[in-house]
Amino acid sequence: MMSNQDLLYRYLFEEYEVRGELVQLDRTYRHIVEAQNYPVQVQKLLGELLVATSLLTATLKFEGSITVQLQGDGPVRLAVINGDHNQQLRGVARYEGELPSDGKLQSLVGNGQLVITISPEQGERYQGIIALEADTLAGCLEQYFAQSEQLATKLWIRTGHHEGQPRAAGILLQELPAQSEDHSADFEHLEQLTSTIKDEELFGLEAEEILYRLYHQDKVRVFDPQAIEFRCTCSRARCEGALLQIEKEEAVAMVQELGKIDMHCDYCGAEYQFDGIDIETLFSRAPGNDANKLH
Repeated sequence: MMSNQDLLYRYLFEEYEVRGELVQLDRTYRHIVEAQNYPVQVQKLLGELLVATSLLTATLKFEGSITVQLQGDGPVRLAVINGDHNQQLRGVARYEGELPSDGKLQSLVGNGQLVITISPEQGERYQGIIALEADTLAGCLEQYFAQSEQLATKLWIRTGHHEGQPRAAGILLQELPAQSEDHSADFEHLEQLTSTIKDEELFGLEAEEILYRLYHQDKVRVFDPQAIEFRCTCSRARCEGALLQIEKEEAVAMVQELGKIDMHCDYCGAEYQFDGIDIETLFSRAPGNDANKLH
């Protein structure tokens, strides 16, 4: 049994111009899917997005974040995961109507797009949009890398259960940039080896054991793992900021009608409540309020 099931490993092949990543998710995945009691089909989709976002976030060479979003006209109108360079992740989905049982990407999302938004803390934001033409999320992401970076990239994304708990895991292989010659045969060799991975191995074995099983005949340099965690940015202060965007009279009227104002975070399920006293206190201390000025 794994000692920590929320880790991302980066590794390099000593004899090939190829790098790899392996991610295993347990608590982070459970936190996201249990926050809203999502149906199984939506849980699986969010798990795939979670794996993908973690793997993509690990490719960042700067401090910032990546948002991976599926949007379309199908039963699942929106599914999105956001992660940053510290591997702090959160996600949410919007769905309505009957969900198809086949679990296929197009059946769930319909005619739609995969939108990848990269937001550096310093510098300009970049956004890539990919039509959902491939049968799987992994296939769509491979198209993204082929278009945006022209680097051979292969992903394996798995979701399921291990010891009664939902699990998500994945592997990424990618050619290193600035190739001086054609290394396609090396990449195909590693791709064939990686394709032998089984779900139960990804979900139940330590990362080092997985890498040994896959590549024991090749020299692999494995770097220290990076911990992954669920992190939501919601807070009572953020909710107060949102309330201050409306007029005080409107907020007071809402409290008079409903008894209180309830604010719910779709990412983590947290509830924030504001009664009449809270509203009076909030607006009285707001910047620019006459009650805060000295006379």
